[in-house]
Amino acid sequence: MGTRLTSAFLLGLAALLLVRCGSEPATPRSAPKPTEIQKARVAAPAFNADSAYAYIAQQVAFGPRVPNTPEHVACGDWLSRELTRHGADVIEQPGLVRAYDGTILRIRNFIGQFRPENRERILLFAHWDTRPFADKDTLRMREPIDGANDGGSGVGVLLEIARLLGADSTLDVGVDIVFFDAEDYGTPEWGEKNQNSALTWCLGSQYWANQPHRIGYNAKYGILLDMVGAEGAVFNKEGTSMAYAPTVVKRLWESAERLGYGDYFKRDVTPETIDDNLFVSEFAGIPSANIVHYQVQVLPMGYGPFHHTHADNLSIISTATLEAVGNTVLDVVWND
Repeated sequence: MGTRLTSAFLLGLAALLLVRCGSEPATPRSAPKPTEIQKARVAAPAFNADSAYAYIAQQVAFGPRVPNTPEHVACGDWLSRELTRHGADVIEQPGLVRAYDGTILRIRNFIGQFRPENRERILLFAHWDTRPFADKDTLRMREPIDGANDGGSGVGVLLEIARLLGADSTLDVGVDIVFFDAEDYGTPEWGEKNQNSALTWCLGSQYWANQPHRIGYNAKYGILLDMVGAEGAVFNKEGTSMAYAPTVVKRLWESAERLGYGDYFKRDVTPETIDDNLFVSEFAGIPSANIVHYQVQVLPMGYGPFHHTHADNLSIISTATLEAVGNTVLDVVWND
């Protein structure tokens, strides 16, 4: 994950949306209000954190998953096979996008569809690429990072959820698991910043949101998992999520509290950030919440000391954190 929203970016995004929509800037969308009828809660299947950890370790074993590299291709092929193995109908969305420095990146978004015949859908997503440089480190700054947490953890949790979805026959809603590419290829710390710098992040989700895998695709809501595996992680209510999907945030945090994970899911609201949920919410019109490790009152950003450094490796991953996130998401999906 990359950066905060700035006032300059917000002005630029508003102008972009004015052109895109042809009249007035789009207004933030909120998730549908829950019905008045209270259904009995359903017990979701138990999340296997060891399995999620193994999925993270496999990603790291490929090496850094930077677009335009053999390691990136190999990991992408594996992701497609794993989704298929768990029973998903898989769509690979290839594309070409331009990076901050003009480099053309060959990207692939992967969409795993469970119960594709069901028109009522939930979108779960994470990014699968890794940062091409350790621009917040003090050593080897121009070398790519392992991305065990930033990239690997969200994918690991969703692959375990995919396994559970494939084994289940009771859920009556369709679920799409999407792995977005090129989220973390944004302008480095040493790069020149301008009002468009924020748009150098989340290239895969921008690509998908402007041309989804299915014409007219929609989902009731989306949940993004970003940096969800570190020991002692803190998940505050991310500002962009609160702007676009406060009802989804409320459901997630209530589930976490009910399940005993209140030590991870805190009540503070962070600044708005640039992450895949922004573009899915605004461009695709799907209100999406972000579960992201972000601590308030930690400068310059609260993403943790490992963020965009070589310390983002398997040694910081905690199965307890993975379990908290996985069970929380499952509880929301199964009680939709």
